[in-house]
Amino acid sequence: MKISVIIPTLNEEESIGLVLDKIPRDPRYEWEIIIVDGDSKDRTREIAEEKGAKVIVEKRKGYGRAYKTGFDAATGDIIVTMDGDDTYPAEKVVELVEHLLTNNLDFVSCERFSLMKKGAMSLTHKVGNTILTWSTRLLFGVKIKDSQSGMWVFRREILKDLKLTSDGMPFSEEIKIEAWRKFKCEEVPIEY
Repeated sequence: MKISVIIPTLNEEESIGLVLDKIPRDPRYEWEIIIVDGDSKDRTREIAEEKGAKVIVEKRKGYGRAYKTGFDAATGDIIVTMDGDDTYPAEKVVELVEHLLTNNLDFVSCERFSLMKKGAMSLTHKVGNTILTWSTRLLFGVKIKDSQSGMWVFRREILKDLKLTSDGMPFSEEIKIEAWRKFKCEEVPIEY
């Protein structure tokens, strides 16, 4: 089984090497690490390549655009996403993949609030995330605790059945709304 890890970046030279080092390359799986870089002006791409990642420069702007580009390039059976700023627990990738497989799930979204470290998110971001999550619950009937999480684990085969249109930040909600409506999904708490 092959795992594709997709990480969008923009000027992440201070953290991308650490993030890539934390991803456990469990030999039971084949690994593909894809960096979708928004034309960084620092050493992000160089560091990622030194660490063995495939780097794709995506000059079209947007969080969702970066993920769509990464999804098109991914060849793994399982796709894992996270940010390049070392806020998500990259060391938990194998554990999350095994949770997906053991529980016969199609999509896992990582929920940040239950185990969030003090000071990891500003009050403004907490309030904004709460409002957006409750809006997702109310408007779309998707019962999740964290609609804005950027760490997901899912079977690549479901992409063909997801209608993903946003190129911006709403992509995070959109992919969850689509997945929860059509597939077996679950939220898993992570440290943030």
